[in-house]
Amino acid sequence: QVQFVESGGDSVQPGGSLKLSCATSGFTFTDAGLAWYRQTPGEGEEREFVASISMTGERINYKHSVEGRFIISRDNAKKTVYLQMNNLQPSDTGTYFCNAGFQHWGRGTQVIVSS
Repeated sequence: QVQFVESGGDSVQPGGSLKLSCATSGFTFTDAGLAWYRQTPGEGEEREFVASISMTGERINYKHSVEGRFIISRDNAKKTVYLQMNNLQPSDTGTYFCNAGFQHWGRGTQVIVSS
């Protein structure tokens, strides 16, 4: 059974940093590209793309608004993908999810950026 368990979310002030983790199981991690998504309060159930990393880690893409502030990485031995978030802004507020192209989603981890 595919599982994604996100963690690391918190409430921080603008300019702060957080590191999100997503532990995975139920699929061959080294064969999968992974991505982080964000669900914003008031925007319904739609999850917007934030960042992705290829199975080799060589190709990385970011949503334009987070480029230069967020860093996605993966640890194949731990079957975990990370999102280092720096210089957080109120617009980064939301629930963050990771996925590898499956229909099943985890519960996400909440990030609140507010002064």
